[in-house]
Amino acid sequence: MNQYKLVGKKGEGTFSEVIKSQSFKTGNYVAIKCMKNKFTSIEQVNHLREIQALRKLSPHDHIIKLIEVLYDEPTGRLALVFELMEQNLYEHIKGRRQPLNPQKVKSFMYQLLKSIGHMHKNGIFHRDVKPENILLNADHLKLADFGSCKGIYSKHPYTEYISTRWYRAPECLLTDGYYDHKMDLWGVGCVMFEIIALFPLFPGTNELDQVNKIHNILGTPSQKVFDRFRKQATHMEINFPPKHGSGIDRLLQGQSKECIDLIKLLLIYDPEERINAQQALRHEYFRELYEADPQLYGQHTIRISNQKENDNSLEKSQRIDENKQQPQQNVKKTKNYYAKSQKQSGLPSLQFDLKVESIYKNTQHHDSDDDLEKQSSNKQMMLPQIPKSKKYDPKKIYGKQQYGSSQNQPYQFNPKGKKVTHGLQGEYIVFGKKTMNQ
Repeated sequence: MNQYKLVGKKGEGTFSEVIKSQSFKTGNYVAIKCMKNKFTSIEQVNHLREIQALRKLSPHDHIIKLIEVLYDEPTGRLALVFELMEQNLYEHIKGRRQPLNPQKVKSFMYQLLKSIGHMHKNGIFHRDVKPENILLNADHLKLADFGSCKGIYSKHPYTEYISTRWYRAPECLLTDGYYDHKMDLWGVGCVMFEIIALFPLFPGTNELDQVNKIHNILGTPSQKVFDRFRKQATHMEINFPPKHGSGIDRLLQGQSKECIDLIKLLLIYDPEERINAQQALRHEYFRELYEADPQLYGQHTIRISNQKENDNSLEKSQRIDENKQQPQQNVKKTKNYYAKSQKQSGLPSLQFDLKVESIYKNTQHHDSDDDLEKQSSNKQMMLPQIPKSKKYDPKKIYGKQQYGSSQNQPYQFNPKGKKVTHGLQGEYIVFGKKTMNQ
C-alpha cells in the first residue's frame, strides 16, 4: 500500500470498502477495494471467488479490470486494486429530472448484456446485478463487484439471501436457493426499467412485500410454476391468490414497442421461459448496434415473442467456492514462497506491507439488503469522504460575495419604470433553478 497515495473513501459495503488512491509510480488513479475479512493464507486468497472470476473473465471491454492484488500475510489483510471509474449507474440517474437519451439507454443496456453474456458463456453468473455495481466512464460501461458470483454448474441449493432485494428474481424469493443464471437477466430487466423511468420497478420493503409488488405489476404466474416453486421451498408458504397485474406498458408510455418488449422478455416470471443474454443481444431493439458489432452480426434476430429456447451457449467451468480452503503446511513463508505461489496461480504480483487500521462502520445504500449477515469487530482507516459537488449552487457559480452583495443587485429599471434583470444572477432568479439546470 505504500506504493499508493490514499485520496479518500468512495464507498463502503458489508464486506469491503473502496478507497480512491493514486499510484506513486505511474500517477494514475485507481480504486482499492479493502476487504473487511482477514485471510489466513495465500491459498485462501487464491480461492476467493471474486479473484477466480476476474482471472477467468478478463480481459473484456465491459468487465472491470483487476490491476493488482495486495496481500499481507502477517495481518491477513487483502486489498484488490481496480481501474478507477467515474461513477456508477445509480449515481448517474440519482436526482435526475430529465430522462436519459433513448440512444444512451440502448447503448448502456447493450454493453451490460455483453458483459452478462460473456460471464454466462464462461460458466459464471453474477447474482447481484444492480445500478451500484454497474460502473461508467463517460458512456463506457463495465460490470463490477463479483464477490457474489457463482459457477453455473455448481450444485444446488445456493445461498437464499443473495442479490439486493429490489432486483431479486422470483425464483430467488420463493425457493430455498433453487435458481440459476437466468436471475441475472431479471436484474438486467429491473435496471433497464429504472434508467428509463428514473425510479425502481419493485422497491419491496421485505420479502413478502417484494413478491406482492411483482404480482401487482406482472400478475401471478400459472399454477404449474407455483407448484414447481413449492417443491423447492420450505421458508415461505406459496399460496398467493390469482391476480392480473397492471402491466409494464402503462409505466413506460412513450417508449418504443421494441424497448417494452425486451423488458417484458427479461422480466418473465418463469425462469425457464425468460430470455437469455445471447438472445437479448440479438433482439430487434438492438438491431443497429448488433449489425455494427462484428462479434454478433450475421446471427439470427429474435422475433418479438415470449418464445422458449434452450441455452446451449454455456460452457462448463469449475465450481467457484470461496469457503474451500487448502490444507496448510507448517512451512516458513518467505517472499520467494509467495512469489512462486503467485506465479503458479496466475495472479498479479503481491505486495507485503499492507497496513489498514481503524474502525469500520456499516452503512446502507438506498437499496441495501438487510438480509445479509453483517460483519463486526473490524478496523478501518479514517479517510476523508470524497465530497460530491452540489451542481448549480448559485454561490459557487457567481461567487459568494457577488451573490450576497447588496451593491450588485440583479435588477434594473427601464425608462418606462418596468423592472428588468441583468447578468447570470438575474437569470437564475427570474427563470428559476429548475430551468437553469436544464
